[in-house]
Amino acid sequence: MATEHKPSITFHPEPRNLPGGEREYMMDVSTSDLEVNMGPQHPATHGVMKILIRTDGELVTAAQPHLGFLHRCAEKIGENVEWLQYLPYTDRYDYLASMNNNLGYSMAVEKLLDVEIPQRAVMLRMICVELNRIASALVAFGTYGLDLGAITPFLYAFREREWLLMIFEKICGARLTYSYLRIGGVFNDAPPGWLEEVSHFCDVFEEKWQEYYDLLMVNHIFVKRTADIGVITKEQALDFGLTGPMLRGSGVDFDLRRDVPYLRYKEAYDAGAWKVPVGSGEKGTVGDCWDRIFVRVQEMMESLSLVRWCLENIEEGPIIGDIAKTLKVPPGEAYVGIENPRGELGHYAVSDGGKVAVRCRVRGPSFCNLAILEDIMPGTLLGDAVAIIGSTDVVIGETDR
Repeated sequence: MATEHKPSITFHPEPRNLPGGEREYMMDVSTSDLEVNMGPQHPATHGVMKILIRTDGELVTAAQPHLGFLHRCAEKIGENVEWLQYLPYTDRYDYLASMNNNLGYSMAVEKLLDVEIPQRAVMLRMICVELNRIASALVAFGTYGLDLGAITPFLYAFREREWLLMIFEKICGARLTYSYLRIGGVFNDAPPGWLEEVSHFCDVFEEKWQEYYDLLMVNHIFVKRTADIGVITKEQALDFGLTGPMLRGSGVDFDLRRDVPYLRYKEAYDAGAWKVPVGSGEKGTVGDCWDRIFVRVQEMMESLSLVRWCLENIEEGPIIGDIAKTLKVPPGEAYVGIENPRGELGHYAVSDGGKVAVRCRVRGPSFCNLAILEDIMPGTLLGDAVAIIGSTDVVIGETDR
């Protein structure tokens, strides 16, 4: 942050004659930058987060995210409850992607247990996390348009999201915090007709996706507000450890599902069932706000393709491995990172052989992605601050935990 300095006034010795005969005494005035608090209760911060912005007129000279308003000691709780009891707490990191959070934690514990996951459970996991990725991207798409003044896309996005939440409710009884993906597999099998409804959703959603694209992504005003704004270069993205759409939006072709394979994603990729969307500077510069949101919009269709591949290849069988009710995890340590809707969600678990973790560490993608704001916001206009912050697509429950 720039240092404060007192205003200084210098009078010109000679006054200037104006056309009307008046005499104007000129003076030079220099002032300090203005500090603007965006948040913690601000509609554009997507939660209780504060961005301290320093401006010189309309020009942003510095920006600093202030976090911690939603801190709940999740990691410490993970070291004081049994392994399975911690699962519901993972729902509350990124509460828009609870299925994915369940998966990341379960896979870390399963790595310590060295347990085999039944193939039907693997496919149900993939279906659920990809549907949850679509539901999360719908919120990202809808709220980003809302941030920039477009109300209608938000209503369209929530129309399909509501259907997804009903699909989740039918398989696990919950609409937001699911606790469905369990250590060793999934909680229960798909009810009769559930897979058929998922297939029907895929058919309908493919038509609706085109509406989203036409309504917002090629809207002239939206393009002007996002193209060439908040550019993150490939080098910056790598230096700051960005992951997920933030990284791919800058033109870096990296996805954990393909490059550090888990479940059956690599098999689906090799079969041509999906691809990795990467920012290309289609409307402006590679790595701008438009690229970042378009990567998320494209990922919805790729998730749709993955769900269809799973529906074609799912088979009958058990839905959970051989897991004891009172879980004791062998001594050791394990780290598992998965591709969440906002980037790499990592779980580091350490066990001493007991029923409770010795260490439960979480790498939240939203927390890591926010660091770039201090680097890219100086030099931009204050009116573009909302567009840049919104393009990071943060969920505050994940930054604080």
